[in-house]
Amino acid sequence: MKIYDRRLTPVLLQEIKLPRIVVLTGMRQVGKTTLMRQIYNVLDTKHKVFLDLENPLHQRLFEEENFDNILANLEKIGFSIGKKSFIFLDEVQLAPKIVKAIKYLYDHYRIKFFLTGSSSFYLKNLFPESLAGRKVLYELFPLDFEEFLIFKGKQRKVHVKFLLKTKNKNKISYQLYSKLLEEYLEYGGFPAVVLTSDSQYKKQVLGDIFTSYFEKDVRALADFKELSKLRDLILLLTSRVGSKIEISKIASEIGISRETVYSYLNFLEKTYFVFLISPFSRNRDTEVRGAKKLYLCDVGLLNYLGKVSAGSIFENFVFNNLRKYGVVNYYQRYKGSEIDFIIDGKFAFEAKIKTSEFDIKRLKKIANTLKLKGYYIITQDYYDFSRVILAQDL
Repeated sequence: MKIYDRRLTPVLLQEIKLPRIVVLTGMRQVGKTTLMRQIYNVLDTKHKVFLDLENPLHQRLFEEENFDNILANLEKIGFSIGKKSFIFLDEVQLAPKIVKAIKYLYDHYRIKFFLTGSSSFYLKNLFPESLAGRKVLYELFPLDFEEFLIFKGKQRKVHVKFLLKTKNKNKISYQLYSKLLEEYLEYGGFPAVVLTSDSQYKKQVLGDIFTSYFEKDVRALADFKELSKLRDLILLLTSRVGSKIEISKIASEIGISRETVYSYLNFLEKTYFVFLISPFSRNRDTEVRGAKKLYLCDVGLLNYLGKVSAGSIFENFVFNNLRKYGVVNYYQRYKGSEIDFIIDGKFAFEAKIKTSEFDIKRLKKIANTLKLKGYYIITQDYYDFSRVILAQDL
């Protein structure tokens, strides 16, 4: 099977040289194991081993009161200590007690560890403070559109600067990639979905991903008594993508307490299923406080879970693809002006399938009022306007 580079690939390759424990986390089936295998295969050394902790026999290798005996266990399967040694552990959240052994082997034998785990909900609290300074955490998400094109064999150079994205758009490129964008907007960026061409199988894989998330992450990591209520919340949230979350209203609709809604949302966010973005404000006295807007991890999953408007799907797509550029907020005055997204407090973005010069003038006015550095409309359709970025160029 061909292995495609991810945006994190060169970053993790650099980590090979650095003396710290690497933790790669993210939702299920976003490609963590494949990426780690890629790094593992690059290592030209016999002093390495890759273990899957879903395998009880691999877990057993680390179940020793005397941690030095772990090395003897690993030697039986071909691992040996060298000047530089590497241990890769997949699905580390399945063996939480292993963390003390990892720390011991790292401290005493300087073994380089690469770890994967499916949930930040668990992983960010899994490692004790004693590992502070010893580890670095990376997060992997479903493919953004740039990575999607790589998986489709259509790799191209994408300008990083927003102004260059507006200046270098052209009709030929737009027509070349518009059908691929339509496919992405319908089925999303989970690698297994992207790599199959059959539409029915794509839907089946999306169903399997949701089932796996619900059966493994939810049941294994959460202590929720009424899982049906969490399911109902997930389905309710799909119709609220791009909207501010009203906790009291949601609690009333589902028939649970506000505290339970908060705990469910916290779990969904920490397991990468949803993202909640906060309002941007220069004057906290006049802005809406606290209310967050919600987006799903993947537009394919969003389509699978419910009937959502094309506008909401497109806005979710834009959020998922803007996230790599910095911290994302939204802006809304009380009963007044709105901006879909603000990046790092500098750049304003509106997501529009179709747009007009009026939209650009309106956005310019608000952006200037907020003293932002730049403002752009992101569209699915092609426009020559100077402040328009094509969605396929994100």
